[in-house]
Amino acid sequence: MSDGTVDPSFQRAIDALVVPGLVIGHRVISQGDELALLHEEMASLSFSAIERRRASGAARRVARELMNSMGFADLPILRSTSGAPIWPAGVIGSMAHNDRIAIAAVGLRRDLDAVGIDIESAAPLPPDMLELIATPRERRAIADSLLGAKLLFAIKEAAYKAAYPLDHEFLDFHDIAVDLAGRLATTRAGRTLALHWCVFSHVMVVATVQKASVDHLHSS
Repeated sequence: MSDGTVDPSFQRAIDALVVPGLVIGHRVISQGDELALLHEEMASLSFSAIERRRASGAARRVARELMNSMGFADLPILRSTSGAPIWPAGVIGSMAHNDRIAIAAVGLRRDLDAVGIDIESAAPLPPDMLELIATPRERRAIADSLLGAKLLFAIKEAAYKAAYPLDHEFLDFHDIAVDLAGRLATTRAGRTLALHWCVFSHVMVVATVQKASVDHLHSS
C-alpha cells in the first residue's frame, strides 16, 4: 500500500511472527481514523479526547478488516465497563496501540480460549520501573537489561489482556511469572499462556491461551 497506513518494517515483523489460530494486522494511526468508529462503538467509549478516539478507531479498523477476512462483516467492537473490548460471538481478539501504530489480533473461539496483544517502543524501560515490573528471578534472567525489562512489561500487559476475560482477576506485574526461555507466562491463578514476540523498532507481544491445555485453576 502507498497511502502511508502500513509500516513496511512492522509488516515484515508481523509476517515473520506466525501465531497458530490468529491473524494479526497493523495500521499507522492517521488523521481521520476516529471516523472509523461505528455509532455503537462511539457510544460505548468513555473518553472524548480526539487522540484516544483516533487510536481506538485505527485499532478497530484493523480488527474489522481482519474479521472481514474471516467472514465476520462490519461488526462493532464495543467497550465494556472494564475497558476490555467486547468481541462478536465466536470471535476472540485483542487490540493495542502506542502513539503511532495500532495493532490487532483476531481468531476463532473454537481454536483458542483467549488472546492478548501489546505494542511498545523498543526503548529501554526507565530504571526506576525495573523492580516494579520484574521479579528477582526475572531480573536475573534478563541480567537487569532495561530493554529486556521493556519486553517483560509488554509480555505482562499482553498476558493480562488474555487472562482477564477468563478469570476476571486484577493482576499486578508480580502476579504474572514469565519464563522467557520457555516462552510461557503463568498467572497467580495458575493460568498458563503461550508467548510470541518480536523486537525491532517496537516490541510486539502476543499471549494466547490454548484450547489444548486444560488448566486446573483454583484446585487448592
